Amino acid sequence: MVETARHRVNGILLSVTSRMPERSVHTPVVLVPGTGATAADWDIVAEDLSLDRTVHALDLRGHGQSEWPGTYSIELMAQDLVGLIAKMAGEVDIIGHSLGGLVACRALAADDPPAVRRLVLEDVGLPRPRVLARPARPEGKLDFDWAMVEQIRSEIDRPAAHWPDTLSRVAPRTLAISGGPGSFLPGEQVTDLVALVQRGSHLTIEAGHEIHAAQPAEFMRAVRAFLDT
Repeated sequence: MVETARHRVNGILLSVTSRMPERSVHTPVVLVPGTGATAADWDIVAEDLSLDRTVHALDLRGHGQSEWPGTYSIELMAQDLVGLIAKMAGEVDIIGHSLGGLVACRALAADDPPAVRRLVLEDVGLPRPRVLARPARPEGKLDFDWAMVEQIRSEIDRPAAHWPDTLSRVAPRTLAISGGPGSFLPGEQVTDLVALVQRGSHLTIEAGHEIHAAQPAEFMRAVRAFLDT
């Protein structure tokens, strides 16, 4: 069964697409997409995982069917995620891609972190300063608020000083999957992240930044091996 619902969390409505098998034998999974992506970006992953577990794919604030309040930050998105998981019954696993992975890490560093058993980070690294470049808005109608891109991009280009401490507070077992030379994210930033989290491991799938889309079978083998162990 597939259903999409909006939940009031942290003062806004967040859209979540849930897939529920007839019989679930594993911890539910929350899927958190990257910048500009929506729950639909996870369809291949969600369909696979929902064969034997409940899967919730999130639209972050400013994306898809969630509200577009005009004010955005990784901190606000992390608070949204903490509130959303609090509405769920029991422990969850999280898979976060790019921005979604940073949001998940920030949520796990909260004073009252959500109940998370395991964390998968898809092409997510320790944020480091980079050359500021104002992105050009694509033409036409967007599935996300362009103000969100501008605000989040600025935050990632000039990362806050808290990130090493934030990552050191990530307690669940964590698998970081990097995309290899084809990704714009340097592999050493992923290595640096793994060194900071409390229980981290690292593997590379040479697929670029969108690993789950470019190499779905290999990505799912790695994810299932990690989540099911």
